Amino acid sequence: MAQLLTLSRAARLIGTTRGTLQKKIQDGELDSHDGMVSTEALLRAFPGARLEDDAVFERITRIKEEAFGRRVRERMIPDQEILAQRLFEQSRELADVRAHLQRYHSLVVRLQARIQEARARSGDSAASALAELDAWIEGELRGVLADATAPDPLALMDDILRLVSAHVVVHPSRHEFFVEGADTLLEAALRSGLSINYGCSNGNCGLCKARVVSGQVKKVRHHDYVLSEAERLQGHTLMCCHTAVSDLVIEALVATGSGDIPQQQITASVKSVTPLGEDMRLLHLQTPRSNRLRFLAGQGVTLGLAGAGSADMLIASCPCDDRNIQFHVVRESGNALAERVFAGLDAGENITMWGPWGDFVLREESPRSLAFVAGDHGFAPVKSLIEHAMALDHAATLRLYWHAGSPGGHYLANLCRSWADALDNFHYAALTGAKGGAGADASAVVRKLIEDCPVLADFDLYVAGAEDFVAQIREQLAHAGLPPEQIVSVVI
Repeated sequence: MAQLLTLSRAARLIGTTRGTLQKKIQDGELDSHDGMVSTEALLRAFPGARLEDDAVFERITRIKEEAFGRRVRERMIPDQEILAQRLFEQSRELADVRAHLQRYHSLVVRLQARIQEARARSGDSAASALAELDAWIEGELRGVLADATAPDPLALMDDILRLVSAHVVVHPSRHEFFVEGADTLLEAALRSGLSINYGCSNGNCGLCKARVVSGQVKKVRHHDYVLSEAERLQGHTLMCCHTAVSDLVIEALVATGSGDIPQQQITASVKSVTPLGEDMRLLHLQTPRSNRLRFLAGQGVTLGLAGAGSADMLIASCPCDDRNIQFHVVRESGNALAERVFAGLDAGENITMWGPWGDFVLREESPRSLAFVAGDHGFAPVKSLIEHAMALDHAATLRLYWHAGSPGGHYLANLCRSWADALDNFHYAALTGAKGGAGADASAVVRKLIEDCPVLADFDLYVAGAEDFVAQIREQLAHAGLPPEQIVSVVI
């Protein structure tokens, strides 16, 4: 029997994105029922799906682990107690199904007995009709018992996934995410790209309170914050200290714009400084465990270093890992902070962050595919956006066009190629400088974009680079027919 799945679960089983499934539904290639798809329809739309390859865990998770700097772990299996509880819930569901089947079988047997009694009391014509009915029921029962139909592979895989992960729906935003391994609800939400409301992430402030509408949670970390009696009765829980035992529906606040993110001042420590090229350094800062930076992908902060003043920097990492913040620092004369970075910073040295600021953020409500244009070190905020888009897993297609003034300007080309290798819906094009200034550079990018995307209106475009480059991109794309409201840009 076909099983109905949410789009998130269906995408996870097949190893594709929600956006791809939504496009197939819009094109009439995949039937849906109230936002759900059946396993039969899914296998018809993706006949080449190879579940034995475990595409979800091996292909998608691998690139996310590498791209977002997630901690190295073995296969993400929940602890024994959580696993035992999930097994118990599935066993109870199976027992309920068996009990219902036994009752239905008993009902059919009693019906046959009543038919036999009615035949004995009826005339010839009625007895003949009852005999035919009895024979039909007997034949149907034999057919059911002899049915050798292979089990639905997607339904079986979904049962396995329910043991190792729990599906969470957030109201009122209708966002969805999965809780895997030993993750708390907050950690799982952040890794899925959700800008959930939180503060200390350590069980002290209570800002990550959520109300459990349905499902079961379990406390996995100590917390000092005390919920009121009214909050406990209403089903509130701290997302930073609880995990999901079963599939959940919760009520929680999700930031949808830069105005929803509070201003913060955090003192972080230098984790490392890594050369990315002669004039580029990767600055990796780490925040305290109890005071992490809350930001949206594409935003920036102001960095302050004793003896080197301050400088505005766009963040080059994903909010999925809110403790490890990365920046691409360009060698600039007159920038004392950048000069200190290139001169060498000691691990553990303190740097203060103020922010975040900026509106170069994803429009998560848009159903369109995404195209990104980076001019030189404009790749930093674009990288943050791309990793966030990957975590959200909504866009049917992601395209990156990185234009650099010299061949060595693509200082993280291997990372971009690894994205393209690991994700079927990601496409990467590296372009180098053209003689003629910003206008010629922009023209080269726009020509390639139009060549790859004949219907520009199907895309939202995010562009970051020097002021002239960004202005030329906006002007030329508007002339090519891309509505200006579908272009989001930032000048670096």
